[in-house]
Amino acid sequence: MKRIEIILFGLGCALLVILVWTVGPVELWRELRALKWGLLAFFVAEGFAEAIHTLGWRRCLPKKLQSLPYFFLFRVRAVGYAINFLTPTAALGGEITKISLLASRCQTSEATSGILIGKLCFALAHLLFVALGAVFIVRSAHFSMLEWLPLLLGGVIVASGILAFFLLQKHGKLGIVLRWLTAKNFGGAPLRKAASALSAVDEQLRAFYRDQRGDMYLAIGWHLIGYSVGIIPTWYFLERVHPPAAVWIAASAWFLGMCFDLLTFAIPLNAGSLEGSRILALNVLGYAAPVGMAYGVALRAGQTLWAVAGLGLRATFGTLPKQLASQRTPVIPAAEKNMTTSMEENEQATH
Repeated sequence: MKRIEIILFGLGCALLVILVWTVGPVELWRELRALKWGLLAFFVAEGFAEAIHTLGWRRCLPKKLQSLPYFFLFRVRAVGYAINFLTPTAALGGEITKISLLASRCQTSEATSGILIGKLCFALAHLLFVALGAVFIVRSAHFSMLEWLPLLLGGVIVASGILAFFLLQKHGKLGIVLRWLTAKNFGGAPLRKAASALSAVDEQLRAFYRDQRGDMYLAIGWHLIGYSVGIIPTWYFLERVHPPAAVWIAASAWFLGMCFDLLTFAIPLNAGSLEGSRILALNVLGYAAPVGMAYGVALRAGQTLWAVAGLGLRATFGTLPKQLASQRTPVIPAAEKNMTTSMEENEQATH
C-alpha cells in the first residue's frame, strides 16, 4: 500500500474501534441477535447484485468478447471483488487480477479497455443512483443547510473526477504523457513498450465510445438495477429489528448510505466509514446508534461472505491457463508490435 492508503486504513480501523466502544458491544450484540439468520439475506442480496452487475460489465467489453460465457465473466468479477474487498489495495488489485484473468481469452489491450470502461460505467451508475435517490433522501433525512453543503460539495468533486476519467477514455488520452516522453526520446525501450501498450488500449477505448455507445447506456442501466437490490435487505433488516419499516424509509437509508460510499471510496475496505456512515444515515431517519451500527455490521458481514465465496471461485481458474495455452494471444498484440516497429523506425530515421 502507498503511505496515504496506510494512513486512511489505520484511521478507518481506529474509527471502527471507537464506534463499537461508543455504541456498546452489548447493545450491538443485542441488535444483531434480533436479526439472527437474517444476515444471510445480505449475503444473498450481494451475490444477486453482483450477478446483475456482471450483465452490466459484459456490455463494456468489445463486441466479440460479449459472447464469452456468462459464468466465466461472473467468476472473473467475483474474484476481482474478493481481492478488492479483502486486500487494502484501493480497489486496484482486483482490477489487475480481472485483467489477467480476462486476458486468457483475448488480447491484453482488449481486456484492459474492458476493465477501464467497466470501472467508469460502474462509477457513473453509482453517481446517477445517488442523484436519483436524492428524492428519497430529501423527503426523509433531516439535514440542516450546513450538513447538506459538504455532501453537495463532495458530490461535485467526485462527479468532476468521474467526468475527467470519461473524457480521457473517450478521446484515448490515457497514454498521452508516455507518448510525449517517448517522442522526446526519454526512457528508452521499456518506456516505448509501455507507451505502445497504452496506445493500443487508447485505440480500444476510442473504438468503444465511437461504435458501442448504446452498450455504455445499457451497462449503466444494468448497474442501476444492481444497486437497487440493496433496498431489499435494508428493508428486511429494519423490519426484523424495529418493525414496522416502510419501504420508502428503507430506500432512503440505502440511498443515503450509497451517497456516503461514493464520497469515501478512497478509504481501503471502507474501514470504519461503512459502519459510521450507516449510523449517521439511520440516525437522521430516527433510529438509534446501535441499530445503525448493527446495519453496518450486517452489510459488512454480507460483503465479507461474498468476498470469501469469490476467493473460492478463484480456485476454479487453476487449470485455465493450461486449457487455453494454445488459444491465448501474445501479451503485445499485432497492433502494438506494428506501432513499436514504427516508432523504432522513426527513431532511426531521426538519428
